[in-house]
Formats: sequence, structure tokens, C-alpha cells
Amino acid sequence: MPDTRVPVEMVNGVPVVAAPEEIDITNAGELRTALLESAARRPGSFVVDLTRTLFCDTSGLHALVSARKRARAEGGDLLLVTAGAAIPRIFAITGLDQVFASFTSLEEALAHIPAVAGGAPHSDTSPGTSALPGISPDDAGA
Repeated sequence: MPDTRVPVEMVNGVPVVAAPEEIDITNAGELRTALLESAARRPGSFVVDLTRTLFCDTSGLHALVSARKRARAEGGDLLLVTAGAAIPRIFAITGLDQVFASFTSLEEALAHIPAVAGGAPHSDTSPGTSALPGISPDDAGA
């Protein structure tokens, strides 16, 4: 049976969740647990590293949206790190690219968290809308 744990590492005092290669109904619960634990570890912002992730279904999107909503309720945000075209395409199709701040490197994402030395606060200038069934921009915390 494969290891379904989703690792969380502290980088410069910020939780960084390393998302699996594929996120679907079989492991979205583990991702959700890691996201909520990260939000609880340090009230404020945290990062989800999706650079290894090649696929994410709606259960994974829901987990990310829920975690962002919780982080924003605590005065923080959930920032994404993506690589390649697959995940950004999923976010663009669903409209979530207008909801989440996404960066191409962990360093770039960390630089947008105020508590990290030299970081500048993240500006949420374009909340957008979501085409994901059952998720409105209000649900996404936008």
C-alpha cells in the first residue's frame, strides 16, 4: 500500500505542504488534513508546493479552496507553487487562477509572505469567479 501522507515542512517559519503527484478522491482527505494542520500550525499564510503535481480533480480543488478560506479567515492566505502546464490549466479552466496567488518557485512565494524576512504583503487585486461546480467566489474566500 503506498504512503498516503502529505509532507509538511517549515521553511523560514512558514508551513510548506508538498502535494502528491496526483490529487484525487483517494488522497484528497490526506491533503485536506495536511492543509488544515498547516493552517493551525501558524496562523497566517502558508504555501502548497504543486510542482510535482500532474493531476488534481475536484476533490483536491475543494480541499485547496477550503484551506484558503480558513487561512484568509485567520488573516493569511494560501499561496501555490506550480510548474509545467497541467495544474495551471486546471486552475484556468475552473476560474481558480483568479482566486489563488500562484508562483513558479518556492522562493518567490515565500517572498510574498510578510512574516518572511524581506517579504512583501500579498495583494489580492483580482478575485475573479469560479466555474467549479458548487464553489462561488465567496466560498473561495475571494
